[in-house]
Amino acid sequence: MMDLFIQAAFVDNMALAYFLGICTLLGGSRRVSTAVGLGVAIVVVMTLTIPLNHLVYHYLLTPGAWAWAGMPEVDLTHLSLICFIGLIAAVVQILEMVLDRFFPTLFRALGIFLPLITVNCAILGGSLFMVDRSYSLAQSTVYAFGSGVGWALAVTALAAIRERVNPEGPDGGDLGGGQRAVAFVIIGIMSMGYLAFSGLELP
Repeated sequence: MMDLFIQAAFVDNMALAYFLGICTLLGGSRRVSTAVGLGVAIVVVMTLTIPLNHLVYHYLLTPGAWAWAGMPEVDLTHLSLICFIGLIAAVVQILEMVLDRFFPTLFRALGIFLPLITVNCAILGGSLFMVDRSYSLAQSTVYAFGSGVGWALAVTALAAIRERVNPEGPDGGDLGGGQRAVAFVIIGIMSMGYLAFSGLELP
């Protein structure tokens, strides 16, 4: 399972190999403190939703899943996307309520980016990759955690670099397109660096 974790976190990094979740990556990487909190939230959401979507897919949607009810011919796989998104939205809503109740500082720091986790394509992409690659429940869980950790490392590293480069005005104001352009250049360089992991020989 360790090879699957390394594959998900580094070789197939959601942000830097597949460029999934870029909008949240850009928005949540202005400060390291915010990036760490956002990264933890992504890890939690991915680790919960991908295995749950695995169960939903295999026990409710696939052909034969309703054989116990006398309907073995029922095939609901065409509803996968809707079901996956609905489950992700529910988990994010629960996470939002927990943070608001027990971690108000982090809740305020994440701001609008917390609800945007619902539409973070990295999370949905993880569920779709899980189905496409026919992972078991155990493999889905490891893959989910590895993918979340990989995305969290990417957003934290990007935030650290952006703080160091400081592509903002002297008053901390947003420079709009200029700031985003610098961030995109940094992401491109980081992505090229992550290409080195593609040469890893995993057992």
